[in-house]
Amino acid sequence: MAAEMRAVGQAVQAGRRALAALAVVVGVAVLREGSEVVLFLYGVITAGGTTAAGVAAGVGLGIAAGALVSGLLYFGLLAIPVRHFFRATTGLITLLAAGLAAQAVAFLEQGGYADAWSTPLWNSSAVLPEDGILGRVLHTLVGYTDQPTGMQLAAYLAVVAVILLLMRAVSDGQPRRAAAG
Repeated sequence: MAAEMRAVGQAVQAGRRALAALAVVVGVAVLREGSEVVLFLYGVITAGGTTAAGVAAGVGLGIAAGALVSGLLYFGLLAIPVRHFFRATTGLITLLAAGLAAQAVAFLEQGGYADAWSTPLWNSSAVLPEDGILGRVLHTLVGYTDQPTGMQLAAYLAVVAVILLLMRAVSDGQPRRAAAG
């Protein structure tokens, strides 16, 4: 996506494309990110255990943290190469998607629609309870549950595997750039 944006930016700069083309590309990128935020918030709300005030506070803290990190990156106070930054966010989004899949399986199990492998595999509530602060953060970010069932674990691992395979397939299909030296 960054390569496409760079190409459109260079085409606009060279006069081969109108400035509106760059505006459309940036707008679509913002809409995509916005849809990810909506899906994330929907997952948090459907998981339960939080109030509207808690969601609003989380959104506010998220916006503030995003503005802070954006400002630090923009002004060069953080020397994080962009590729590492996007690798980390891709990993977090992968775990978020896997956690949402595991939560969906839990909802199906609670509704009586998925009975296979529905017994808990382990109980880690004594070490890291899901209703504690750290447990809630991990539950929201990566789908942690202190008593996962076999079906939840299978869904979690399947989503991670599919995303990693698709990422590898996409990256193998793209030409490699020579390292600047």
